[in-house]
Amino acid sequence: MEMLFAFLITGLIVFSLVSISIFSGRSFAAYANYVELNDDNRFAMDMLTRDLRECTRVAAATTNSLSLEDLDGTYIDYAYNATAKTVTRRKQPGAPKVILSGCDGIRFRLLQRNPKYGTWDGYDAATPATAKVVDVAWNCSREILGAKANTENVQTARIVIRRQSL
Repeated sequence: MEMLFAFLITGLIVFSLVSISIFSGRSFAAYANYVELNDDNRFAMDMLTRDLRECTRVAAATTNSLSLEDLDGTYIDYAYNATAKTVTRRKQPGAPKVILSGCDGIRFRLLQRNPKYGTWDGYDAATPATAKVVDVAWNCSREILGAKANTENVQTARIVIRRQSL
């Protein structure tokens, strides 16, 4: 009887230690994922912001791609690949470089300079040539043990093209 109680108590202690270890491991992995998401998002947003502020115009745009004309006359393309969940940047004629991975979706929206009366929203640009502001939003996530555990909230920004001549 004493041996049965000893096995029972030992089993409970081992079960508790294993549970705490698994919980701690998942928590550390979640924190590491969150830090990685934050770093990746900041890097991508900084690069996109710099390129938009320094470009001379928006050459072309869709909801998930953007092409900018740089000061030197070359083009910088940003494109979202839904299958690979990546956002790439390509300064022509170079090769594309992945700047954001684990991206669940991205949206580019072109706006004019002046805002709508009484709101913070802007008027949609009719063509890329009339765009003075680019509104961008994306959402990224990571998985822990095959399940989505971290989702970075949507990253958004409204970036004004500074060097554009109208």
